[in-house]
Amino acid sequence: MAGIEIDGKVVANEILQRVAVDVDALKQDGWAPTLVSIRIGDNSAVDRYVRNQQRNASKVGIDFVEKYFPPDISEAEVHAAIVNLNVDPRITGIILQRPIPENLPIKHLQATIHPLKDVEGMHPTSIGNIVYRELELGPCTAIAAVELLRGTGLSIEGLEVTVIGHSEIVGKPIAFLLMAEGATVTVCHHLTREVALHSRAADAVLIAVGKPGLLKGDMIRQGSAVIDIGINQVKDDEGKFRIVGDCDYTSCREVAGWITPVPGGGWSGDGCRADAQYGRCCRSPQGTIPRADDRPSLDVSTESQCCSWVGNKESTAQLELPPVVRITRVITFDW
Repeated sequence: MAGIEIDGKVVANEILQRVAVDVDALKQDGWAPTLVSIRIGDNSAVDRYVRNQQRNASKVGIDFVEKYFPPDISEAEVHAAIVNLNVDPRITGIILQRPIPENLPIKHLQATIHPLKDVEGMHPTSIGNIVYRELELGPCTAIAAVELLRGTGLSIEGLEVTVIGHSEIVGKPIAFLLMAEGATVTVCHHLTREVALHSRAADAVLIAVGKPGLLKGDMIRQGSAVIDIGINQVKDDEGKFRIVGDCDYTSCREVAGWITPVPGGGWSGDGCRADAQYGRCCRSPQGTIPRADDRPSLDVSTESQCCSWVGNKESTAQLELPPVVRITRVITFDW
């Protein structure tokens, strides 16, 4: 009997509805959430990410501002722009679109984003906090994957889980999140001798390695849950490109009790990476941030404005970042 498909779009729509209510409440209180997207260079996959984010931001009432940089921009200039956004009380969230040009240090730039404005939960602080079960601003892809697993109805407490892939932004955070909820977790990676030995023993398998068809039906337990976070672009026999996950969907569905289809299961993106979005929005104590209709218009299109705070420690020190509350995270699906 074929496994039950986990419909990520249904989950996404439910979250969008909740977020819209929360955003409206913030606006009624005088604060309009604003998300800034930083894009460096031209990339078709990133273009699609941005369109998805902008569309969903519009659905829930979050203001979306795109900041584009040319591919030859220097690290110092990008750093300056991020610092300016960090101290701008009108900005409630920042997302650095990946991939970026290879000459720019992604880890350094991601760490430059203030952790309270780190929409994707990629700041070292955000990732580290999950060890202490502080999940409000955790890595969004990992949190979304665990949420989909929870949607199967399986009790995570005591669950035997195998995570295939140990990246800093997906695999490892997933493992920590599941352990925090009482699961027994095994993590497999490229040095694991027998992946199938571990995956067959698991009640649930979560995979994110970027290798199409790696997980086969004979590698999982009958009735187990399979959460496929992989996104890969492959060419079929007719020369056409299509999107597939990291598991062999046909064989795995015949064995699994629950499975996320790719495309159509859990993530948005174009063969480049799995992505779960957003959103944190901040809310200021009464009186410290001007109301929405009193705030100056936002224009982050000029370099002079983006770099206006760089080197001015006195001015930066006088600005207090508004406290942030997590509204919720919007998972973007577009397949």
